[in-house]
Amino acid sequence: MRTERRCVNSRAEVPVVRASRSSSLAFLVLALAFPLAAQSAPKAVTLAQALQMSDSVQPSMVIAGGQVASSDARLRTAKGAFLPTLSANSSGSRGFSEGKARVDPVTNQIVTGNTTSKSYGFGYNASLLIFDGFGRNKNLKVAHANQDAAGASYVDAHFQNQLTTTSAFFDALAATQTLRVRLATVKRSEEQLKVAIAKLQTGSATRSDSLQSLVTLGTAKLNYLQAQSTVATAEANLGRLIGSDERVTAIEDSVYYRSVVLDTTMLRIEAVDSSPKARNAEALAVAARASYAASKSVYWPTLSASFNNNWNGNAANDYEFFQGRNFSLSLNWQLFNGFTREQNVETASINMYNAEATAAEARRQVLASMTQRLAELGTAQQQIEILATSVQAATENLRVVAERYKLGVATIIDVMTAQEQLTQSEIDAVTARFSYLRAKAQVEALIGRSIQ
Repeated sequence: MRTERRCVNSRAEVPVVRASRSSSLAFLVLALAFPLAAQSAPKAVTLAQALQMSDSVQPSMVIAGGQVASSDARLRTAKGAFLPTLSANSSGSRGFSEGKARVDPVTNQIVTGNTTSKSYGFGYNASLLIFDGFGRNKNLKVAHANQDAAGASYVDAHFQNQLTTTSAFFDALAATQTLRVRLATVKRSEEQLKVAIAKLQTGSATRSDSLQSLVTLGTAKLNYLQAQSTVATAEANLGRLIGSDERVTAIEDSVYYRSVVLDTTMLRIEAVDSSPKARNAEALAVAARASYAASKSVYWPTLSASFNNNWNGNAANDYEFFQGRNFSLSLNWQLFNGFTREQNVETASINMYNAEATAAEARRQVLASMTQRLAELGTAQQQIEILATSVQAATENLRVVAERYKLGVATIIDVMTAQEQLTQSEIDAVTARFSYLRAKAQVEALIGRSIQ
C-alpha cells in the first residue's frame, strides 16, 4: 500500500505525466487491485506431511488397499479348498393322520382313529475332495500371483499418488517463487519510475521515459496479479490432494534442491526388476498362466469322499435316539459337455497370451520412460547451472544499464530490456529448478523407491 501511494504522489508532482488520461486511469485501477492479495494466510505443510496426508485420503490408495484385502481373502479361500467341508443339521417333525373311530374290543370304548407322531433328529456331514485334476493346486498358484499383483498394484498406486502430490507440492512452491520474482520486478519498476520522474524534473529525460516507465510498472503489476492467481490455484489443488477444503502453502526446504549423482545403468536395471508397474504386469501374467493350467483340470476325473453321522428318535420309542452312519466314495468323470471345456480352455489361453504381451510391453514402457526421465533429469541439472550464471549476468547487466541511464548514456529502452532479461532469467531459473525436481520424482515413481 505504501508503495502505491508513493507512485501516485510522484505522478501528481509532474503535470506532463498527469496529462496522459488513459495511462493515469490504468495505473489507478492497478493500484486499487494490487492490495487484493491480502488474504487470510493458508495453513502450510512440508512435503513429507503432504505425502502422508495424501496417502490417507486419495481414492486410488483406498481402492488399492481394498484390492490387497480382497486378494488375501481369495488366497485364504484357495487354501481352504484343500480342507474338508463340515456341516451340522437337526430336524423335528410332527405328523397327523386322520382315521375312522373304532370300538376297543376289550373295554368296549370308542377309540379315535386319528394318530399323531413326533420325531427328532440331529447329525453332521463331512466331505472331502480328494482329487480334482490338480485344479486346486493351480488355483492356489493363481491366488498367490493375484496377491503379488495386488501388492505391486498397491505400491504402484502409492508412488503414483506420491508423484501426483509431489508435483502439486512443487507447483505450489514454484508458483510462490515466481510470485517473488514478479514482486521483485514490480519493485524494480517502481524504482525505475522514480528515476525517470527525477530525470524529467531536472530536464535530463523526456516525457516518453516517464510514460514508458509507468506502462512497464503497470505491466509488472498485472503479471504479479496473475502470479497471485496461479499461487491460489496451485495451493487449492494441493489442499484438495491432501484432504483439505482450504488452500495449503508448501513449506520450502533447502534439502529439495540437493543434486544427486545417479548410476543410470543400475537405475535402468532396477526399473525392470523393481518397477511396480512391471511387477504388477508380470504377476498378472503368472496368474494367467496358472489359470490356463487350471482350465485343463476339467479333463481329469474327480474323486471325493463323504461321511455323515445322524441320530434320530420319535415318540413311538419314547424318543430314544438311534445312530446312523454312512461313508461313501464317489468318482466323477465328465467325458463330454458340448465343447464347453474347450471354449473355457481357449479363453484362458487367449487371456494368458494377452497378459504375457502386456507384461512385455510394460517392461518396455518402463525402460522407455526411464530413458526419457533420466534425460530430462540431466538436462534440468545443466539448465540449473547455466541459468544461475544467466541470472547473475542479467543482474549485473541491469545494474550497469541503470547507472548508464542515470548518467544519460543509455536510453529507457535499454533499461526496460535489461529488466525484462533479468525477470525472464529468474523465471527460467525457477522453471529449471522444479523441472529437475519433477523429473526426479518421476524416476522415483518408476523404480518404486525414493532417491536420496
